[in-house]
Amino acid sequence: MDGLNNSVVSEFVFLGLPSSWETKVFLMLIFSWIYLGIILGNLFIFFLVIFDSHLHSPMYFLLANLSLIDMGFASTTVPKMIRDLLNEYKLISFQSCMTQICFIHIMGGVEMVLLIAMAFDRYTAICKPLHYLNIMNPKICVSFVIAGWVTGVNHAMSQFAFIINLLFCGPNEVDS
Repeated sequence: MDGLNNSVVSEFVFLGLPSSWETKVFLMLIFSWIYLGIILGNLFIFFLVIFDSHLHSPMYFLLANLSLIDMGFASTTVPKMIRDLLNEYKLISFQSCMTQICFIHIMGGVEMVLLIAMAFDRYTAICKPLHYLNIMNPKICVSFVIAGWVTGVNHAMSQFAFIINLLFCGPNEVDS
């Protein structure tokens, strides 16, 4: 016998969340209001850009896509955290944890490319104002968004390929 522990972690236990009922309810209400504000604010930006014809420009197109990404970021972890505040056992399965990591990396990659595209848009508007509409046409804007999603998925899958092959054994408790 080689003496190694071959048990594999199937779930993680969060220890750092507060224990008093009043604190849990207070934090749940605060985070719920913040999450609601994030969702409603980003939906407002998204629909305002769609329905207001004055905002049909490359910068606002990219801003609307950034709002969708921000909603995706918030929706990846915050609902689970709010639910765990009220649960006695704060568990996350290994598969759910890997899914969250994957989505966070995808959203991060997309956001990175969209912020670069927005910076390029402002550079073009300031430094080449007469060529702006030729450079930042709708086809280029859609290409930036597609490039963002391709970059995000490639980044997430490359990270995921490394993480999924690791052995997670030993203590499965995560303290704050």
